[in-house]
Amino acid sequence: MTSFDCPFDAVHRCWDNNLLPALTVDPGDTVTFTTIDAGDGRIPPPSWAGNPGSPPERGIRPASVRSGHPLCGPVAIRGAQAGDTLAVEVLEIVPDAWGWTDFAPGFGLLADEFEGRELIYWDLRGEKAVVRPDDPARRPMPVRLPQNPFCGVMGVAPAEPGEHSTTPPRSVGGNMDVRHLVPGSTLYLPVAVDGALFSAGDVHAAQGDGEVCGTGIECGARVTLRFGLQRNRRLSAPEYRTVEVRTPGPRYCTTGVAPDLMEATKQAVRGMITYLHDEHGFTRAEAYLLCSVAVDLAVSEVVDAPNWIVSAVLPLEVLAT
Repeated sequence: MTSFDCPFDAVHRCWDNNLLPALTVDPGDTVTFTTIDAGDGRIPPPSWAGNPGSPPERGIRPASVRSGHPLCGPVAIRGAQAGDTLAVEVLEIVPDAWGWTDFAPGFGLLADEFEGRELIYWDLRGEKAVVRPDDPARRPMPVRLPQNPFCGVMGVAPAEPGEHSTTPPRSVGGNMDVRHLVPGSTLYLPVAVDGALFSAGDVHAAQGDGEVCGTGIECGARVTLRFGLQRNRRLSAPEYRTVEVRTPGPRYCTTGVAPDLMEATKQAVRGMITYLHDEHGFTRAEAYLLCSVAVDLAVSEVVDAPNWIVSAVLPLEVLAT
């Protein structure tokens, strides 16, 4: 077993099985990636964060080639063939000193209900993420959120030729945003092309199940992964083994009841926004952002037609006192 660093400048912004590997490793080897936040450097660092590194040090390309998530890789796994399964063990994720969450017009679960844009910064230098405005005159949000960092994007190259968007998740992984893929977890990916051509990026310091406003706590990070190969194990979609990532404690839950799961989901999130606004004094925009990073969506019932139940679950520990 050998450890490698993926080169800083090995960054691409689409899935393409014609990309040359930045690195080739053996099963059992460990690779450390230095990832770029999902904003690809377009979100300026807050004044209190110091100098996190100039764009060339972070592997950022000119604006003309920015399209999808900035992904590190691809890494080829020696001996991997189509029809195998790639096991990706998450060993360590160390976020940068700061992160951000925002929503923008036309994006997110409730895109037609929020106008304009809202952006908050998070201080990630402690055990918990704390909202720390760049503008000293702005009221800080009273939130202390446990950090459970994970890669929002981990995947291998698809079988189909050409360039493919990084936005949707795929049968070979990609932008899954599964918050359970924290250190201690293992992701299993169906290999579609020889070498697998694995890439990763889009680290979130924390996120709720659903990522409802479109972002978690977006940040750069150092990500260390170990690769294994399960020959002739055919998967139709990613699978994973995980560990518990939420601490015990009281939760407040709102629900949506509707014959359509998407409408029930929207109802549950609207209810949580109203709860945070009415009971805890958040603006509705702040509450929407908080739902994306801290509230877990759960399908509670799908058997009693004609209506289904979706719950929005908030760990009350995140509301600082």
